[in-house]
Amino acid sequence: MNGWFSRPASETQISHGRRLWLYAVGGLVMLFLVIPSLIVIPMSFSDSQYLSFPPQAWSLRWYENYFGSLEWMQATWTSLKAGVLTMLLATPLGTLAAYGLHVSRTRLGGLAMLVLAMPIMMPLILIGIGVFNVYVQLGLLNTLPGVVIAHSMLALPLVVLVVASGLKSYDMNQERAACSLGASRPRAFLLVTLPQIRFSVVTAALLAFLTSFDEVIVALFVSGGQNSTLTRNMFLALRDQIDPTIAAISTVMIVVTSVLLALSQLFGRSDR
Repeated sequence: MNGWFSRPASETQISHGRRLWLYAVGGLVMLFLVIPSLIVIPMSFSDSQYLSFPPQAWSLRWYENYFGSLEWMQATWTSLKAGVLTMLLATPLGTLAAYGLHVSRTRLGGLAMLVLAMPIMMPLILIGIGVFNVYVQLGLLNTLPGVVIAHSMLALPLVVLVVASGLKSYDMNQERAACSLGASRPRAFLLVTLPQIRFSVVTAALLAFLTSFDEVIVALFVSGGQNSTLTRNMFLALRDQIDPTIAAISTVMIVVTSVLLALSQLFGRSDR
């Protein structure tokens, strides 16, 4: 144990012992962020008609209510389809945008990056209102393509930032060498560059899926009817009544998100 305290924590040779305060602060911040989510899990197993913590009696009735409800299952299926389609649309577009900005290195690159990042800098309520007005003219309200396009707009900046970060640690001379040996630029990108930044691309794809799966503000404006998303239905259920089924749904979403994040980290470690 004493050896661990004196062991360097980074290339700066600062020991773990001198960083104990930083570890303590980091642990407190993590607890502050995680505890509210963890409280939802035991609440989902409560037998009470209302959200209560700690549960007075344990039951699976709210999970049965969720999985046995046609409305909840339809909303879940809509969210899954929207998330997958958003991932398939935003990931290649964002990857190409990040690659283009990285290769071009023009003076307008910073401005282009700022424009691409605008959806994550603006209040979502304003984006929702703007998208709603456009969709009224195009007839895309309450449609799955409309939800996917709106969510892709929100996910695209995240994909660009993550892939651009991965490209910064990549040596472009490898791609240039492939081009000098006769490979076309697209072929060199697919066979040389993409395999080496695949962890960044996979991480960006996961973030795109989660952005769509968890988004609620814009969905309130553009989704509805048979194409209502799961988070939209959860918000409306909380507004109209406090249904403990929402705790069960939240627990399922926490598990799904945690599993996806764990898989992405395992994928990244296997590539290193």
